[in-house]
Amino acid sequence: MHPIQEHRKRITRRYFCGRTGTALGTAAIATMLSREGLASSALQPGRTHFAPLAKRVIYLFQSGGPSHLDLLDYKPELKRLHGSELPDAIRQGQRLTGMTSGQKNFPVIAPKFAFRRFGQNGTWLSELLPHTGQVIDELCLIRSMHTEAINHDPAITFIQTGSQQPGRPSLGAWASYGLGSEADDLPAFLVLISHGSGKDANQGLLDRLWGSGFLPTSHQGVKLRGSGDPVLYLSDPPGIDRELRRKMLDGLARLNEIEHAKAGDPEITTRIAQYEMAFRMQTSVPELIDFSKESATTFELYGEESRKPGTFAANCLLARRLLERGVRFVQLYHRGWDNHGSLPTNIPKQCHDVDQPQAALIRDLKQRGLLEDTLIIWGGEFGRTVYGQGGLQADYGRDHHGRCYSMWLAGGGIKSGIVHGETDEYGYNVVRDPVHIHDLNATILHCLGFDHERLTFRFQGRDYRLTDVHGHVVREVLA
Repeated sequence: MHPIQEHRKRITRRYFCGRTGTALGTAAIATMLSREGLASSALQPGRTHFAPLAKRVIYLFQSGGPSHLDLLDYKPELKRLHGSELPDAIRQGQRLTGMTSGQKNFPVIAPKFAFRRFGQNGTWLSELLPHTGQVIDELCLIRSMHTEAINHDPAITFIQTGSQQPGRPSLGAWASYGLGSEADDLPAFLVLISHGSGKDANQGLLDRLWGSGFLPTSHQGVKLRGSGDPVLYLSDPPGIDRELRRKMLDGLARLNEIEHAKAGDPEITTRIAQYEMAFRMQTSVPELIDFSKESATTFELYGEESRKPGTFAANCLLARRLLERGVRFVQLYHRGWDNHGSLPTNIPKQCHDVDQPQAALIRDLKQRGLLEDTLIIWGGEFGRTVYGQGGLQADYGRDHHGRCYSMWLAGGGIKSGIVHGETDEYGYNVVRDPVHIHDLNATILHCLGFDHERLTFRFQGRDYRLTDVHGHVVREVLA
């Protein structure tokens, strides 16, 4: 049909009444379903299934897969086994990545750096993490994490969204959907990215990792940049003052309301809300990133790097400031842990980036009374192999390894000063208390007051949840 004829057809009374009737019918059905408790949204925002142990989350995601064997999972036998071939009985025919599947030999490599005991229980940690060792009694160290994914993109997607396939909502989006927001002038979910000092710090991080998937887009993570404008297009262009911007938004809202009356699409109301949030952020964000009122003692606690925007240290300090302003979920991504080669050269640099700031964050939250209801999560998408990639060499590398690795939790709802789970003498397989990705996410949601089987959203005729059809709460790590 010719475009003009199509336009004339669309402005007829029959078309208008038909579209309006559809919208009114949809609204009526939604009202009836909500009265019966059958609407797609499992909860009203801010209402949890039971009393929460934590009100907010800081997720310190170490992108690339830190080596558990060199940092968190002490295996003294590796010194004796150094240079020997990884036994078939240990490998058990498990699949390898394409980067090492062609190797003829799989020599065991002992960590170059020593381990020390820290804390009241004498927990073993790498000497590369002395500051983290000083707060080990606040941590729950999980040494039995495991995942099916062995390559970066599916593995990061899996731990962040509960599926190796793109398109599902992220953990932060689920938290925003369930908890709602305490901040009037900031989003509930914010993302900060830092580049590690190691040479492998350029691994891609796609925006869908903090996306809302099929949830309303108001729940997606908002990324704050480390340089330039913190949020693109947040500043008014030359010649536009705040009063004019207010009039423009009011006019745009009226147009969107007209479109919503015709189409009945809930994303239109989300768009209106996001425009209003952006307007409020024009005031809140500049104040947020202004560290001038932070004390010299605070900078000393977090380290000198905390004065440099975009560093992991500055992002840890910024995360605390975000929590104080009511943000529910703060995700820090720190790149540079993908050490296929030159691990002994690169991992000390990565540890220097994160060790003091993450320990400072725990201390800072505790002294401000925020740690008891803030859940902190640290870890990557998988661990690293006990055998050397490329064979036996001094400046060794390690390939991806999802069969077992280590993460730690601290704060709201988590038992402190414990080690959960155990791996074999090679650090290759879990031998006690395994914790799957779905179990971790179920436990995180439990700390926030949600039954992971009941926090659902109906999409294309199915009730989806973060943990898919799997997962159980790891009650042994709960306070």
